[in-house]
Amino acid sequence: MPFTVLRFNLVDPAATPDTLSARYRAALEMARYADEHGIDTVQTEEHHGADNSWLPSPFVFAGAAFGATRRIAVTVSAVIGPLHDPLRLAEDIAVLDLLSAGRLVTVAGIGYRPEEYERAGVEWGRRGRLQDELLETLLLAWTGDPFAYRGRTVRVTPRPYTRPRPMLLVGGSSQAAARRAARLGLPFFPSAHLPELEAYYLERCAEYGTEGLCMMPGAKTALLHLSEDPDRTWAHYGEHFLHEARTYASWQSKEIRSAVRSVATTVEELRTEGVYQVLTPQQCAELDADSLVLHPLCGGMPVEEGWRSLRLFCEVTGRGTAPAQQG
Repeated sequence: MPFTVLRFNLVDPAATPDTLSARYRAALEMARYADEHGIDTVQTEEHHGADNSWLPSPFVFAGAAFGATRRIAVTVSAVIGPLHDPLRLAEDIAVLDLLSAGRLVTVAGIGYRPEEYERAGVEWGRRGRLQDELLETLLLAWTGDPFAYRGRTVRVTPRPYTRPRPMLLVGGSSQAAARRAARLGLPFFPSAHLPELEAYYLERCAEYGTEGLCMMPGAKTALLHLSEDPDRTWAHYGEHFLHEARTYASWQSKEIRSAVRSVATTVEELRTEGVYQVLTPQQCAELDADSLVLHPLCGGMPVEEGWRSLRLFCEVTGRGTAPAQQG
């Protein structure tokens, strides 16, 4: 069975406080429904200062999702590590790990938008060193033992639920990110299908004497929406997909390699490109893929349309399981 993902970034270019509040609450209800129907993880992410309200606080959202669910994991992919205070992040992740009994997965990247660093007052040129400090601090903090930190001795409590540590991966598409993961003995999560980078990571693991685990996206990663009439859905809602695709593309440089990368400028181009796919339930059931990423609220998609997509995925395609036992 493919690994199933329910993605939320809560984008809404026409948001008002009332409509955005309704979107957030709908996302939590969708997470609860996905939990009951066997979807593997809710995926969320971090971006700051976006005009379309792109989610800036993924751990707050994760905590709310854990309160609404009993089984499903929440993957933060990715947190922009250098923008966070290391000790505070160690505490926040430990609390969420305890709250969820080990269901939090954190992918730590360094981001690719200089404006987010400028907004936070963090020097862009120091991002690699700050990421090293962050990851090293998290690993020391979660032992529960005192350790040296910026010239003083500190101890972080509480200790996490998961042993030896909460699930922490290093994300990125550079050799520097791969080396960082290998040196620290952390799993590596490339941002795209990059076999040569996986090989480099495993070579560095052998060099450092650490155990390597590379969790690489498949060669083709599409964001899915389900519909009984894809032509109608593209006609009515294609601009929502295009809005997100164009926003994301505007943030990326040629050096950034991403599993989800679009160069489309029109809805028709986006549909042909295949990065965003609207499938019938039968097409989805027949899809041969290692993972399926459902994106029901993409680009400000109306909540009711998002629900239609999610219910078709869980109840019609056979991709969801029967409602999970709650006991």
